[in-house]
Amino acid sequence: MKTSPRPVAPSRSRIAAASLIGTAIEFYDFYIYGTAAALVLNAAFFPGMDPVAGSLAAFSTFAVAFISRPLGSAVFGHWGDRVGRKSMLVVSLLVMGLSTVAIGLLPGYAAIGVAAPVLLVLLRFTQGIGLGGEWGGAALLATEHAPPGKRGLYAMFPQLGPSVGFVVANGLFLILGETLSDEQFGSWGWRLPFVASLLLVIVGLYVRLKISETPVFQAAMDQRRIAKVPFAGLIRQQWRRVLLGAGAMTIAYTLFYTATTYCLAYGTTTLEIPKTTMLGLTMIGVLFMAAGTVASAMVSDRLGRRRTLITGTAVAIAWGLVMFPLMETRSIFLVGLALAGALGLMGLIFGPMGAYLPELFKTEFRYSGASVAYSLGGVLGGAVPPLVATSMQASGLSVMAVGGYVSAMAVLSLLCLFALPETGDESL
Repeated sequence: MKTSPRPVAPSRSRIAAASLIGTAIEFYDFYIYGTAAALVLNAAFFPGMDPVAGSLAAFSTFAVAFISRPLGSAVFGHWGDRVGRKSMLVVSLLVMGLSTVAIGLLPGYAAIGVAAPVLLVLLRFTQGIGLGGEWGGAALLATEHAPPGKRGLYAMFPQLGPSVGFVVANGLFLILGETLSDEQFGSWGWRLPFVASLLLVIVGLYVRLKISETPVFQAAMDQRRIAKVPFAGLIRQQWRRVLLGAGAMTIAYTLFYTATTYCLAYGTTTLEIPKTTMLGLTMIGVLFMAAGTVASAMVSDRLGRRRTLITGTAVAIAWGLVMFPLMETRSIFLVGLALAGALGLMGLIFGPMGAYLPELFKTEFRYSGASVAYSLGGVLGGAVPPLVATSMQASGLSVMAVGGYVSAMAVLSLLCLFALPETGDESL
């Protein structure tokens, strides 16, 4: 009696493409909203407010997706730990991409009144659901396919997704800013990157459908080691690692969204730096983020995840205190240095996390654990900083207080890392 052959293990290039392109598209979708929130959404959906109040309202809708991400992580994590990583990666990509296209087609306040911001919030909530399931699946796709000693290298690919997605997203906004008038951009130009997401989703689906299930999860299926309710087992057995992992992730989010979303709004309004200049400086900073991601992910295979993360987080404490003094000079070079330093540090911290968070959890609830920890870190580090920073500005506090907040989040992450173990040598 013949037995069907085992599926051939995919090549590293195919794993890289499948894990990278999904996170790149997902984060592209997320970033175009953050850029639009900083530049135009207050006028399109919250007219009649003063600039600071309008920015707070726009950033509040930005925060909604971070709040829904833990829910998406729990839902997609449950089924990812029950039926497999691959299928959930496909569904999460569709949820995120279609929500993004819908935002681009949504009429503004002038057309449908209060229904416009209400629908915007609902679509942002759905976006967050999709992204909550995306990252964990992509990280597991890479780490669970990786050979021994190379999990950091393989997990580097989904961690590069944010850099790629951000460059494409801001590149489109930069082109639109150069080619359209302010009136055209505010009226309809900002919608084009949202609608363009549909083409990217089609490409992403094609690549994802070609990949096989991870060997680690397949082995768990063969051995019948599948939890009936993965999330319940996670909370019962490894809840402490969920919270500590979330805390460790917080500074990466804080650095990124302070340097991009808040500083973009602060630089263009308060410092009166041209919009295209700020977008260009931010894109240069993201190149430093990509370089930091690659370097730290590879180094973590040699020196360990925890040691690499502790080093980057400790430097971030100091950088939070110098970032805004550099911004306040209004020197293009020093403003660029402030952004490049923050984003480079974000990359140094973000790179090893693609392997570190999955390594913290058992196979039976690894999708749930890695995703929930990652998303909870986003609530504190991604949703809160733009709101806190803008509120500080509205209250008349010095912008230096925002830098102090960044340093405080770095201290929190450092304490969490001290309480977590090294995982680089552990078997999955």
